[in-house]
Amino acid sequence: MRRVGLRLHTLNKGLLTPVRGLTQGFQNPEKQRVFHIHEVRDKLREIVGVSTNWRDHMKAMEERKLLNSFLVKSQDGLPPRKMKDSYVEVLLPLGSQPELREKYLTVQNTVRFGRILEDLDSLGVLICYMHTRDHSIKMSPLSIVTALVDKIDMCKKNLSPEQDIKFSGHVSWVGKTSMEVKMKMFQLHGSEFCPVLEATFVMVARDSENKGSAFVNPLIPEGPEEEELFRQGELNKGRRISFSSKSLLKMAPSAEERMTIHEMFLNTLDQKTISFRSRILPPNAVWMEDSKLKSLEICHPQERNIFNRIFGGFLMRKAYELGWATACNFGGSRPFVVAVDDIMFQRPVDVGSLLFLSSQVCFTQDNYIQVRVHSEVASLQNKEHMTTNIFHFTFMSENNVPLVFPRTYGESMLYLDGQRHFNSMSVPMALKKDYLVEPQRNPRLLETSVPQ
Repeated sequence: MRRVGLRLHTLNKGLLTPVRGLTQGFQNPEKQRVFHIHEVRDKLREIVGVSTNWRDHMKAMEERKLLNSFLVKSQDGLPPRKMKDSYVEVLLPLGSQPELREKYLTVQNTVRFGRILEDLDSLGVLICYMHTRDHSIKMSPLSIVTALVDKIDMCKKNLSPEQDIKFSGHVSWVGKTSMEVKMKMFQLHGSEFCPVLEATFVMVARDSENKGSAFVNPLIPEGPEEEELFRQGELNKGRRISFSSKSLLKMAPSAEERMTIHEMFLNTLDQKTISFRSRILPPNAVWMEDSKLKSLEICHPQERNIFNRIFGGFLMRKAYELGWATACNFGGSRPFVVAVDDIMFQRPVDVGSLLFLSSQVCFTQDNYIQVRVHSEVASLQNKEHMTTNIFHFTFMSENNVPLVFPRTYGESMLYLDGQRHFNSMSVPMALKKDYLVEPQRNPRLLETSVPQ
């Protein structure tokens, strides 16, 4: 699947950006309301009609069954929407409301990226409900859930916990039952909101009981820019299919990849014994199996989403934090995230589940660390473990890091998969951390904050 990281010079492409500042929204006479970050989850509960009390969740779900009668049999029965119909802005006032900071604060006085992942997930769902809302119905008959985090591109090393943050986003492409959502995050610097992140999520619509697929309103692009956004959405879908078909779980590695693995194997043979079984590490190298970290989470009701399953943003935060700790432990310094991609939500996680997270370094180059996090839940009845998500994170360390070497064929496939994800970035390999400067010091970034 395609992933592009740190595209500094193209950040304003692929998302309809506000005209000036962030609060003006699209160039239309309608006033755009800016939600407070705390209002997002409340708004979602209002749209879906669920209770904030866990003891009432069964009753609320029973009431939602009645909404299935409002679902259409064909997409043709739904009115088309425009991109501006789903446009949403959300304020995270870390600067003007200091009491919010502690939830987002790291010990290095930066913003916790895991919390940002949670906010992006909630915002993506709200945007899709704005696209599909029917004002004649009080509660939406749709259950909209996150299917995939296609990519998240960063353009800044760290975020300040003392400056306001704003999110904006809208639906950019629609299939029959799925929607692609483009989101941006900005942070206030002086009088300007400067871009710091761009994300692409794919959401799917289910029926009111979250048991089967449901149709969503078609999207009609207006003007060349929106037509290009829609076309890119079609291309993204094609790339995802192509990437999946070439997975190492389905196809053998290429000739070049096989040669890479064989050369790594030869580099670990003990020249004194000349034996296939005697393996030694080259200088400044680590066996892949020695880079692992694991954690266990008990999924409490507090972390549930509006459909009483475990919140996808919570899963992403926990996976990211374990991945960050893995990169930190491996590289010997505090890393920062460069890119996130291919977070596929393969199955929901029920409240009360035991969530097992396993993280390991699968590829390194210079001061880059590619980390893969695998999450699974255990069935309490038969002890069977089922995969729920696989996460891919690219980190950059302060200094060059050791090479990672696979021992088994399975680890070799993990290495090649990590290499594929890393090589999909468009960032030059010579890129170092000092390229990620503060926006106010880089005029090129300021120019991309708002299109003229």
